[in-house]
Amino acid sequence: MTIEPIATYSTLLQEKFGLPRQAGLADSLEGFVSLKGEWACADSLRGLEDFSHIWLIWGFHLNPQTRNCTVRPPRLGGNSRKGVFASRSPYRPNGLGMSAVEIVSIDFEKARIKVRGADLAHGTPVYDIKPYIPYSDSIPQASPGYTSKEWKELDVKFPEETDRIFGTTEKEALRQILSLDPRPQYQDDPQKEYGLLFAGRNVRFVVKDNVVEVFSFEEHSEAPH
Repeated sequence: MTIEPIATYSTLLQEKFGLPRQAGLADSLEGFVSLKGEWACADSLRGLEDFSHIWLIWGFHLNPQTRNCTVRPPRLGGNSRKGVFASRSPYRPNGLGMSAVEIVSIDFEKARIKVRGADLAHGTPVYDIKPYIPYSDSIPQASPGYTSKEWKELDVKFPEETDRIFGTTEKEALRQILSLDPRPQYQDDPQKEYGLLFAGRNVRFVVKDNVVEVFSFEEHSEAPH
C-alpha cells in the first residue's frame, strides 16, 4: 500500500537543526497544516473545531530510511544504544513520526489549521490528522523508561537588535528552541559557533556555562513562505 501526503506543514524552522526533540517542548512555536489535493476542502475539517489538540502523522522527509536495529538516543547523550523501536529516533524503517499539537485556529475556506508546539520542519509532509482524545490518548501512569531524566534548559541571551527583528511570539519561540540546547549531545565546546535557520535568518550562537549567547542574525535567502 502506498500512502500519499494529505497536507504540508509550514513553520519558521527550515531545517533539522534546532527542531524540538518532542512536540510540546516549544509551545510558542506556531505553524500551519495546509491540506492539499482532494482533501483541501472545508468538509474534511468539519467538527474539528470542537477539539483543542490533534495528532499529526507525518514523514521524516529530511532523514534517510535506516536498516539499523539500534540508535543512539539524545537523552542518553548519544553514547548508549537502544533498539530503534524503543526510541523516537527520526531514523526509522518507514520514516513516520507522530506529534500531538494544539489547535490555534482553523481556516475552513483555505483548508488550513494553525497549530502550536509542533516538532516538524518547514515543508514536512503530513499523512494523516486525527483528533486528540484525552480519555484514551493520555495515560498518566505510563512508565517513561530511560526518558525519565529531566532535560536541563539553558538560559538564553539575545543581542539588543532582537526586538527589532522578531515579534514577541517569534522571539519567545526562538528562546524556547535555543533553551532546549539544539546541539548534538556529544558537543560541548564553548568556542564552537552554531547557526540555526529561523524565520529567514541564520541565528548565530555559542553555548558557554549553560548559557546560549546569540551574537548575530544573518539574512538567509531561503526564507519559509
